Parts: sequence; C-alpha cells; structure tokens
Amino acid sequence: MARQIDKLRNIGIIAHIDAGKTTVTERMLFYSGAKHRVGMVDKGTTVTDDDPEEQERGITIYSACVTFNWKDVHINLLDTPGHVDFTAEVERCLRVLDGAVVVFSAREGVEAQSETVWRQADHYEVPRIVFINKMDREGANFDTVFGELSNRLGAKPVAIQIPAGAGPAHTSLPFYGVIDLVRMRMLSFDDQKDGLDIQETEIPEELVDTAQVWRLTMLEQLAEYSDELTDLLLMEEDIPESTIHDVLRKGTTEQAFQPVMCGSALHGIGVQPILDAVQAYLPSPLDRPPVAGTLVSTGRKQEEEQVVSRKPAVDEPFCGLVFKVVPAKTGDISWARIYSGQLTANSRIYNPGKDKKDNVAQLWQIYATRKDPQGKIDSVQTGDIVGIVGLRHTITGDTICDASDPILLESIEFPETVISMAIEPENTTEREKLEDTLEMLMRQDPTLEVFNGETGQTLLRGMGELHLEVVKNRLLREFKLNVRFHKPQVSYRETIAKTVEVTGECNRLINGVQKYARLTIRMEPNEEVTHGLAVANQLTPDLLPPDCLEATFDELRNCGSGGGVIAGFPLMRLKVTVLDAEIAEEGSDDVAFRIATADAFNRCLQAGKPVLLEPIMRLSITTPADYLGDFVGDLQQRRAMIVSTEAHGDRTEIEAHAPLKELFGYSSAMRSLSQGRAGCSIAPLNYMPAPAEDLSEFGF
Repeated sequence: MARQIDKLRNIGIIAHIDAGKTTVTERMLFYSGAKHRVGMVDKGTTVTDDDPEEQERGITIYSACVTFNWKDVHINLLDTPGHVDFTAEVERCLRVLDGAVVVFSAREGVEAQSETVWRQADHYEVPRIVFINKMDREGANFDTVFGELSNRLGAKPVAIQIPAGAGPAHTSLPFYGVIDLVRMRMLSFDDQKDGLDIQETEIPEELVDTAQVWRLTMLEQLAEYSDELTDLLLMEEDIPESTIHDVLRKGTTEQAFQPVMCGSALHGIGVQPILDAVQAYLPSPLDRPPVAGTLVSTGRKQEEEQVVSRKPAVDEPFCGLVFKVVPAKTGDISWARIYSGQLTANSRIYNPGKDKKDNVAQLWQIYATRKDPQGKIDSVQTGDIVGIVGLRHTITGDTICDASDPILLESIEFPETVISMAIEPENTTEREKLEDTLEMLMRQDPTLEVFNGETGQTLLRGMGELHLEVVKNRLLREFKLNVRFHKPQVSYRETIAKTVEVTGECNRLINGVQKYARLTIRMEPNEEVTHGLAVANQLTPDLLPPDCLEATFDELRNCGSGGGVIAGFPLMRLKVTVLDAEIAEEGSDDVAFRIATADAFNRCLQAGKPVLLEPIMRLSITTPADYLGDFVGDLQQRRAMIVSTEAHGDRTEIEAHAPLKELFGYSSAMRSLSQGRAGCSIAPLNYMPAPAEDLSEFGF
C-alpha cells in the first residue's frame, strides 16, 4: 500500500454533538465516489455510525476511520463523537492526526463541547479548517459564529467563504450558496443531484459590496504572514490566486490561523470546497515536525532520559503508535499511526513500554469500525493509518517500533472517570462470562474501569450516565449476559484538611527475625496534586541504605494509589515529605521500612481530618429564553452555582457548576422543564468538599 507521503492527508472531523460531523463525512464519501448513495443519520444508514446503539440514538459513539481519494490526494478520515461522555475517542484520534475539520452549527455556534475539542486540538497542535454548517437553519448567523471563534476559543479565524443568504426557504433571503472570496465567484449547488454539480457564476449584485469588504479583510489578515502579499496590497495590484493559496497553506499548517468556510452538509452545499481546502491547506505527514520520543534500552528508560526523533521517511527505523483497539472474537484489530519506516505483514515488532515483542499477523485497511473486506494489504509505510491483527501485548497508547532501534513515544492521556454503576451476575457461569466480556470492552474503551466491590458486585466506572448506559445495553443486547444493574453512584475522592507529622514504626518479630524501622513523614493538602499524591525527600544523604530508601518510596506510592479512610475512595491533593528515619544495627531492611511507611501513612490520614471530595460538573444549557427562570430555579435546588447567562437571539445559554450527585437523570428533567426544546452538555470540572450528609452515608 505504498502511497506518496506528500499526497496523504490524515484528518479528523470534530465538533459538539449535533453539529453535523457524520453528515459532513457522508457527503465527503459520496462526492469522492467512495459511496454511491448519501447515508442519513436519522435513518441509521451512515457508514461511520454502524453500531446499533449509534443508529438508535442518532449520535456517534465510537470513532470510525474511512479512507478515500479526492483529486490527487489520499485521505484517511476519522469521524469522532461529539458527546462529552465519549471525549476519549476524540482525544485518541487527535493524538495521531495531521489536521482537522472543526464543524460548528450556524445556529448554536460555539458550544461547550466545541470548546473542549478545540482545547484538545490546541494541546496536540493540530492545524484546523473551520466549517460553519447548517446555514439553512432557522436562526443561522454566520457573523455571530465567526465572532465567537475568536472571543470564546481564542482562535484566529480567516473567512475564505461567506454565505449567500441565511435560513430556510420560507425566509426573506434563504441560504442558497457560498461566495468564494479567493476567486470572488458565486458557488451554487444543484439540490436535485444531491449537490454533485457546482455552478460558478458572478457574485449577485446585492452581495458584491459585502463580498469585497470580507475579501479585503481576508487579504489584510493574510498579509501579516507574507511580505509579497503586503507589497501587492500596498501597490494596489492584482493578487494571484496562487499567492493567496500559498499563504493560506503556510499559515494553516503553522497554526497561525484557521480558514473558515460555510454551507449545509444536509443539502450538499459547500462540502466539495472543504475537500479542496483539505487538499490545499491541511498538512501532509511531511509538513509535520518529526515525532519525538525517549530512547529506551531493554524496555526501560535510560537513567537520564534522552530524547530522540524520527523523521517521516520510509528509510527511517520503523515506529508507530496504537491509538485504538477494536476487540473481536477472531482477533483484535489494533489501529496504528505509522510515523516512520514501514511495516509488513507476518513480521515482528517491539513494544518498548512493556518490553515485549509482538507478531504482526495481518495488515488491513480500516473501513468504518471494521476491517475493509477488500482491504487486506502486505505492507504500510510512513504517514499512513492501518489496522493490525495479531498484537497480544499491545493496548491503546502503546508504541510499536523496530526492536533494533527502539523509541518510546508519548502515550495518550485520558480523563478520569466520575461515575460508577454496580453490576451483579446471576450465577458463577455468568460471572466468568462477564469478566471475559468486560476485559474485552476495556481493551476497546480506555475510560471504562472495572473494580470488584466488597459485596461481590462488580463496579463499572465511566465518564457519565450515557457512557454507562451504552455499556449496559451492549452487555444485555450484544453479549446477552444475565446480569442485574444497580443505579449509578458518584465516584468520590478523599484528601485531608490539615498538615500533620507522624512517626510510623515497625518493631515486631517476623518469621523468627526481629524487624525494626522508624519513619517520620509530613502529610499536607496540596491543590496542585490532581492525581494520587506527590512525594518529597528531606532525608540527609546516606541516612538509609538504598534498598530501604527505595522500599520507602515504593510503599508511599502504593499507599497513595490505594483508598482513603472514609470509604476507600481514591486519594488526591496530597503531598508527603519524608523527614526522618531510624534504623537498628540488625533487622532494619526493606520489609521493616515498608511496614513503618504504611503505618505512618495510615496514621497521617486518620490525624489529618479526612475530607470527602465530590465531583463538580460544568453544565452548559441552551434553552429558549421563556424557560430561563424555570432552569435557574431547578439548578438552585440542585446546589448549583450559576456562572453566567448569555442571550443568543431567542435562546439563552446558561453555564453552571453543580455536584454530580444532583444531576442523575438531568436529561429527563431538562426535557420536562423546556418541553423538549433545550439542550445540555455536562463535563467534569473539579472536586469540592462534600456536604456532611454525604459523609454520614458512609458512617463517618
């Protein structure tokens, strides 16, 4: 499957839920000739939403990969979910992409999850093109959304198209096409032929002045990045299209700005120009910086980390990153981005993170969320995305590379879970089936966590109610398990309220040998430590033998990864400093110091005034203005703090912070309050001390 690297485009479609990502993807497949009929989200006939749960709900849950040609480039496209519960799917895709098309609704504009995916793209330094979709909807407003891009996202938008009209057919000036500001031409799309035929004409007289103003603004913005363009503007000479295209490509790939386009994917207006922009402005793997990683030796990082890089070239040593695993009874298929070198079927690769070798039995072209029936291939080269069958030790986020030249790439970080649900199998046989099934689901979904409760129940932790509901439905419908579910529970955290210093001790007879160790530690609350605890050392050098010192810090980390004293919930916001230690001439070994460390740690937790922390969620609610008062009253009853309310035409956006415990079933309540006309996005924000009644639930 040798392809020219400069002709490759690895792109993603990202957006808030319901902005039209999957519809844009369907249109791209149709116009490229990869499909002969346009699939519809409402009818469940799209290529990328092929899971029954996705088709029923009309939303994307799992990221899907499709591949097709457009003119002289080959495009690997990842369609991602918009719902916040499945943000991990966006995270892992952005980690391996070279560019993205960010879709916004012309009516709703920049929404809560829009901000999340934009920040994720910023984090991974992914160049973007913006598509303002749904220009044919009631209340569509290009200018408002364009302004929100810079005001709310901190983006640098450059309009290269503007809409001709706005709104549905019954309005005074309905949306009927787009104006190309680079060529100053009007583009109309034949609705009778699903938008396949594009008609280019002169810009209508009533829109000429507006188009000229927008074009001048575009040129002035681009002139900041091109001396040639600046000179041509100052001399008031004609500016060649090729010069504008060159500056747009340079600025986009360097993430200096984001070209903005518009249209209506549902009616086939403006999608082919997006594909042209992907070809012209988004980078190929060659335009991206070399991938950096850590030099490894026999599976371990060097004592002094040495950063090395791999250029996107076939003659470089092979390395890639597995960013998704799709489980199957016939063998998991691992999705991998190839960063350098080439990979062949029936070969061996090295996993430096686990210090294990794996077999590459087969290579497949991915089609949606499955292997392409026609897509079995012999080899894959730099820059491409491929499905690998045969990897036994490799999971999401793992590096794969050449064993003779190992490199460990940065893995993928996923957000913490905030909600749990108990699941109870009916009998021993069902328990074994459940364990196998959950193990398979966790390989697919890194944000799904499984814990065994003390009562014999299994606890599932996830990103939200919808996330757990989807897992529940799969277990019942797809895997036909005979299990009972219990209502979702909040995943609390624990910390302490005050700084304490405690001395732990080991002075006991173990297997006939007297063991002795004393250790003094200070435990203090620390807001900067968001996971577990931070450990510091103030011992004088050589006070402890190396094995005792290593055992002390290893035991502290083990204690930090365990639970607190209130109800065993995970610890956070803690810093522990080792202050002093005492050893005896005999019997002071690593075992003694592990015991003394655990003793000191547990006594610190007890003495430090334990605090139960509850997850606080960020709500972004969009509702007709008539229901604003009802929502405010309801939120106050849920212990919510209302941060802001903003009017957007006939709708109002409310941002509030509320405890997760008070938000179970909020989707149903929201529908009742607004007669089904409001929308809501809920995302994790932080943790705050829980009220006293929550502590009493755990008998503390």
